[in-house]
Amino acid sequence: MKNLPWHSKAVLALTVFLPVFFLISALGTKIGLWGWQIGLLALTMGGGVIILGLLALIAAISLVLVLIRKPRRNGLAGLALAGLVVAGGVLTMFASMANTASKNPIHDVATDTANPPALSAETMAAREKAEANPLNDYQTPLSEIPVFEGVSPSVAIRSHAQIITETYPTLQPLPLGQASPQQGAAAVAAAMDELGFKSIRSDSAAGRVEGVAETYWFGFKDDVVARISDKQIDFRSVSRVGQSDLGANAKRIAALRAATAAKLGGG
Repeated sequence: MKNLPWHSKAVLALTVFLPVFFLISALGTKIGLWGWQIGLLALTMGGGVIILGLLALIAAISLVLVLIRKPRRNGLAGLALAGLVVAGGVLTMFASMANTASKNPIHDVATDTANPPALSAETMAAREKAEANPLNDYQTPLSEIPVFEGVSPSVAIRSHAQIITETYPTLQPLPLGQASPQQGAAAVAAAMDELGFKSIRSDSAAGRVEGVAETYWFGFKDDVVARISDKQIDFRSVSRVGQSDLGANAKRIAALRAATAAKLGGG
């Protein structure tokens, strides 16, 4: 380490510091040291991009200096290249996430877009206490919903129902088949427990099962509800904070649907 030139030391230090920085940003949000706006937006997406840009710049300078200096030290060239790959890879991932968010800014997904499953009064109270996103009508264009102010005009004219139908065409209700609604509710509750949901509640009278899904790193909480009728189970997953869910709610519904189907013994 002592024999490394300054630029190689900087590349190595930034490459090691980067995952630590992202880890602190995420876990600090999860344990409540700061809000998600600081943890995700200011630190991860703001500070993280600055660090990545600095790493890419210094790694590029380091590579040039290593290549023009004689005798050439291939190990230092490899370190510089590694820094460039790390910075480029993460920046590309961030760009992909931003592109996904611009095309699909919603955070509320359901298998029934005409009549999405309703959340219970208890869940709505929990969302209000957490100052969560309001629930919006699925037929209203995003341009008429304040939280989506600033989305592109081509997306703003579309509603939740249109975006869900176009983006997640395979997301469908789960037929009960020969199972009873009671068996369906029990299967949903068991599937939620298997997937690690918290605060699982069943209301047989309302034909509803609810749970809270929490992301591992940032601790973001999403409210999930299943509505069980005589013929099928419909699912809905709604993020409490943020704008775009980057497809997380649809993936969660798909996983819950599959786990429930397995509990019922069918697909």
